[in-house]
Amino acid sequence: MWLLRYDSMDSSGGGYTAVVMRAFSVALVFAVSTYFAYAAQRSSQAPARDAQALTIEQLIDIRHPSNAVWSPDARRVAFLSERAGIANIYVASVEPNGRVAGAQAITRFADGVSGGLFWSSDSQRVYFPRLGDLWQVTAAGGEPAAVWTTPQPESTIVLSPDGSRVAFVRNGTDLVVRALADGKESVVVRGDGKAVAGITWSPDGSRIVYNIGATTIRHEQTPEYSGAKIIYTISERRAGESLIVPASGGTASPLPGVAGAAPRGWIDKTRFVIDRQSSDYKRRTISVADTGAGALKTLQEDVDDKFWSIPGGADPGAQPSPDGKWIAFISDRDGWDHLYVIPVARGLQPSDGGAVQLTKGAFEVWRPSWSPDSTRIAFDANEPGRPGDRHLGIATIGQDPARATVTAITSGKGTNIAPVWSPDSKRLVYQHTDPHNSADLWVIEAAGGTPARISDSMPAEVDRAAFVEPELVSYAGPDGQTVPAWLFVPQNLDRARKHPAVVWIHGDGTNQSYDGWHVQRNYAVYYSFHQYLLQKGYVVIAPDYRGSIGYGRAWRQGVYMDVGGKDAKDAWMAANYLKSLPYVDGERLGVWGLSYGGFFTLIAATDQPTLYRAAVNVAGVADYAMYYEDPYHGGWTASRIGTPQQNPKVFAQASPLSHVDRLQRPLLVLHGTSDVNVPYLHSVRLIDELLKKGKGELVSFMTYPGEFHYFTREHVLRDAWQRVEDFFDANLKRATGS
Repeated sequence: MWLLRYDSMDSSGGGYTAVVMRAFSVALVFAVSTYFAYAAQRSSQAPARDAQALTIEQLIDIRHPSNAVWSPDARRVAFLSERAGIANIYVASVEPNGRVAGAQAITRFADGVSGGLFWSSDSQRVYFPRLGDLWQVTAAGGEPAAVWTTPQPESTIVLSPDGSRVAFVRNGTDLVVRALADGKESVVVRGDGKAVAGITWSPDGSRIVYNIGATTIRHEQTPEYSGAKIIYTISERRAGESLIVPASGGTASPLPGVAGAAPRGWIDKTRFVIDRQSSDYKRRTISVADTGAGALKTLQEDVDDKFWSIPGGADPGAQPSPDGKWIAFISDRDGWDHLYVIPVARGLQPSDGGAVQLTKGAFEVWRPSWSPDSTRIAFDANEPGRPGDRHLGIATIGQDPARATVTAITSGKGTNIAPVWSPDSKRLVYQHTDPHNSADLWVIEAAGGTPARISDSMPAEVDRAAFVEPELVSYAGPDGQTVPAWLFVPQNLDRARKHPAVVWIHGDGTNQSYDGWHVQRNYAVYYSFHQYLLQKGYVVIAPDYRGSIGYGRAWRQGVYMDVGGKDAKDAWMAANYLKSLPYVDGERLGVWGLSYGGFFTLIAATDQPTLYRAAVNVAGVADYAMYYEDPYHGGWTASRIGTPQQNPKVFAQASPLSHVDRLQRPLLVLHGTSDVNVPYLHSVRLIDELLKKGKGELVSFMTYPGEFHYFTREHVLRDAWQRVEDFFDANLKRATGS
C-alpha cells in the first residue's frame, strides 16, 4: 500500500520533504476485514457445482446505492437505492459498537425519488424533494407526506446550517426561505423572469449566495439527410450573475468574478472558495471570494500545455476544512493525482510558500473528504501496479501538514470509493465493489477494523460464486506502448476448443475498468451483461486504452491531438491479444462499446473491416466535427484536438462517418432519442451515410424513444440486452455452427 509521512523541512527551507515509508506495506496497518478475506477465499475457488445461470431479468433487478447521508446523531445512514432508473430512500441503523442493522426502504414510489435528501436536526425524519414540493418520512418508516403543497413547483431545496430553515427556488425565478417548524416563509429575491439557481447558505445562516440570469439558448437543426419534418435541438448554456443577499431579505450585492461558479466551501462567514476551469481546459484556478471586500483572490493554479485531464468524478476541487484553517485539493502536477493542503493563512500570502503535498507515488488519489473535526482527510486511491483496485486512506493533518501521516484503512480485492464521514468523525460510509459483489454501501471505523455492510443490492437468487473474476493483462499498442486490459475467461471453459470472444470498449474517454464490478451505475449494467455473456461461453476483454484513468496523467493525455488515432488502435488491437490465446477463435470476434467506446467501435469496424465479425455501437460519436459544432461539447473537443480549421487531418481521422464505405461485417446501432451526451442525430446521420454507401443490408438500428445516453429504464434494458445477445449469437456462434 501507499504510506507517506511528512516530518521534516527541506534543508533549503523551500518546502517539505516527503519521506516514503514504503510503496507496499508488508505489515498490515489495521485489522483486516473478515469480509474481504471471505471474498478473496471465494474468488480463488471454482464452484464445486454447476452454477445457476444468470438471466436478463436478474441483471435488471440488480440495484445501485448512492447519495449516502449520515443523520446528525451519527446513528443512521439514509441513501438512495435505484433499480432500472427508479430510486427510493433506504435507511440503515449504525449502533455505537459499529454493528449495522439491515437497510429498510422508507419510500416505495413507483416513479421514484431524486437526490437532495437531508435529515431533520433531531435525526428522526428524512426530507426529500418530490413532485415540486418538499416531502418527509420518519426514519422508522411510515407513510411519506408532503411538508407543503403549492401550485408552483419548488426546486434546489437547501437546508440551513442550523437545520431550522430551507431555501429554495419557486417557479424557477424566486428565492424563498421557509421555516420548517411553522411553515413561515418569505420571498428573499424576486427574479422577475430571470432564472435563479446555485443556492448556498453562509456558515452562520445569515446570508445566501445565488446565481441569477443564467440562460439556455436553444438551437434547432433540420439537416437535409433527416428532413425538415423533424427538428433536432442542442443547447448552449450561458452563466448568469452571482450575488449574495441577507437570508431575511434586503439588498443583494454582486460578487465580481464568481459568475457561474458556486462556492466549493466556506472558510468563514465572509469568505468562500471557488474553482474555475478555462474554456480551453488548460488552466484550473482555485480562488477565494471575499463577500465583504467584494474581491477575488487567486490561491492556486494548475496550468497544462495539453489539457486538464482529471475527471470531475475525482472531485479534485478545493475543499476548506470545517474550521477554516486548511484548504485541500487534488492536483496532477507531478504526473499523478495527489492530495495537497494549503494552510489558509499562508495560502493567502503566496510569498510564504505553496501547498504541501500529502501523498506521492505512482497512483491516483481521488475524492478527498474532511473530517468534521478538521484533523483528517479521507480519500480513495489505487495502488502502484493495481489500477483496478481502490482503497480508502486517511491523511492525519493534526496541527501541521509537515507532520501529516497517511494510513490505509481498507485492503483486499475490490474497489472502495467515496468516503463520507459521520458527524462525530468516528466512522466512514463508502461504496464497495469486487468481482462477486455489485456496488453496495459499507461502514468502517476511522481507526480501521472490520467493515460492516449496509446494503445488499444483488438479487438473492443470483449465485455470486458463478461470477468470473477479471485478470489484468497487457499487450503492445501501435507504437509499442503497453496497453492494459482486463480479461474474463468463463469458468470451467474447455480450453481444448476455440470459443468466440468479445472486445468491450468503455466510454467517457476518461474512464476505466476495475478489478470487479464497475463503481458507476452507468457501466455496472454493462459489467453485469458481460457476466451473462461469460456464462454463455464468450471470452471478454476490456482494454484501458490511452486516455483512460487509473494510470496517471501521461496515459490520460495520450489522446492529445490524436483522438481516433493511437487510442482507437489501442482498443481494437485487443483482438490481436485474443488471437494469441489458444482457446479463442480469432475468426469469431465481436466488438462493442458505449459513447466514446461506440466511436472506437465504428473506427474498428471501418478501419479494420474484416478483423471483427460483428460490431455493436451504442450511442457512439459518428464524427467529431459534429461534436465540435455542439456548444455543449465544443470546448471539450477543442481542448483535445483543436478546431476543424486548425487540424483538419485529426478531425478526418476522428470521423468514422467519412469511411463507412469500408464496412464489411454486420453492425448494430442502439441510440436513445433524448441523448444529450452524444446527440441522437449522430446515429441518424450515420445510418443515412451507410445507406448511401449501399451498406443497408449490414446494418440494424434500434431507436429507444425518450431514453438518455446511459440506458436505465427496464423495458429498454430488457430489449437492448436481448438484442445484443441475439446479434452476437447470430454472428459469432450460429454462423459457424457452434
